[in-house]
Amino acid sequence: MTEATSTRAGFVALIGEPNAGKSTLLNWMVGAKVSIVTHKVQTTRARIRGVALEGDSQIVFVDTPGLFQPRRRLDRAMVAAAWGGAADADITILMIEAHRGVTHGVQRILETLKEHPGRIALAINKIDRVEAETLLALAAKLNEAHPFEETFMISAERGHGCETLKIWLAGQMPEGPWLYPEDQIADLPMRMIAAEMTREKLTLRLHQELPYQLTVETESWQERKDGSARIDQLIYVMRDGHKGIILGKKGETIKAVSKAAREELEEFLGRKVHLFLQIKVRPGWLEERERYDEMGLNFRDGNS
Repeated sequence: MTEATSTRAGFVALIGEPNAGKSTLLNWMVGAKVSIVTHKVQTTRARIRGVALEGDSQIVFVDTPGLFQPRRRLDRAMVAAAWGGAADADITILMIEAHRGVTHGVQRILETLKEHPGRIALAINKIDRVEAETLLALAAKLNEAHPFEETFMISAERGHGCETLKIWLAGQMPEGPWLYPEDQIADLPMRMIAAEMTREKLTLRLHQELPYQLTVETESWQERKDGSARIDQLIYVMRDGHKGIILGKKGETIKAVSKAAREELEEFLGRKVHLFLQIKVRPGWLEERERYDEMGLNFRDGNS
């Protein structure tokens, strides 16, 4: 790591529709859970960087929000963050779901890629869901639509093909010193990772009810003498009725969410965590600059 010529380091942006498997692939590459993974669409709001090592190469992955048709300020800020991540990267990986193929959303992304010069590779994910003939036909169709540098067939959930992709990316990184310390797996503050973990548990627990109408912030983080941490978090919702949904009958829902989030935080940090959740009703949080700053999004990008 002392000589620039002996090491490589660079950025890889993962783009695609919501639920294409970007966060799952990021977590596999890094070897730890740094990005929120749920079956709900549009769960990744900020560009989360995860750092992976392969030989002498350091690969910094940027897991962007899913690309979709924006309707609100938050939508527009998320889509701007996604394309911003692609523009800043050394290589962009477009992830496509094998069983969904070329959807309208994928067609929109392919059109937009024409305006984004840069190195782009294709990763067809969830290959275990379709037959080989279908996969080959899909790969041919996509490469006809865009000149991808390479095409990879993967299953991010099972890890199939991921090692091949990782080795290829390592070889493509520019020569230079590593960008992060060897033991660092993410450049997000732990406060934000902790908030994301709680938000994931809320999203999973509440199903259709209001995952998109809430956000979580880590208000305070106190290190205790016994090695444990006290973490206080605020859950912002739009209406009083939402508060009742999160609390649940006799507080059962928020207790279950708190327990699940605490256990995952303890596993992630390797020590005891005391987690305290509080719900606040803020009708206009989707229009507050501070909330966007906390999520790592640009408030101004939501204007267009």
